[in-house]
Amino acid sequence: MTAQELETIENELRRLEGAGRMDVAARIKTAREWGDLKENAEYHAAKEEQAHLETRIAKLRNQIRNATVVAPTPTTDLVQHGCTVSFTDRDSNRMQTFRLVSPHDADPSEGTLSAASPVAKALIGHRVGDDVEVQTPRGVRMLSIVSIG
Repeated sequence: MTAQELETIENELRRLEGAGRMDVAARIKTAREWGDLKENAEYHAAKEEQAHLETRIAKLRNQIRNATVVAPTPTTDLVQHGCTVSFTDRDSNRMQTFRLVSPHDADPSEGTLSAASPVAKALIGHRVGDDVEVQTPRGVRMLSIVSIG
């Protein structure tokens, strides 16, 4: 992942460990004061929310522990993790632009593509003007790299 992606994860973890835990603890305390815990829906909902919060915290900690920060090289003449690449599908003549990110940050509808995806793997290491063949679930596609930023 890029340094920016790692920073985003670390910020979310700090927020969840601080304010997130305090909010859930306050909700549990308030619900506990309402009486019988066996039939207290608010208490059970708050405890379930606490479990989800702790699961998310554990997931973020694991991502940070296993993170490898990839620093893009100063040159932008090669497609690499962290760069933005525009390419044209030669069959449909449709141009697309994506920033290559870590798999957990990928959201094609937001313009980010997992660096582990077949398309990104095929594009990485190529230059503007290169034609790249990609095997996708829809078959083989020929992509032409238009720009790298």
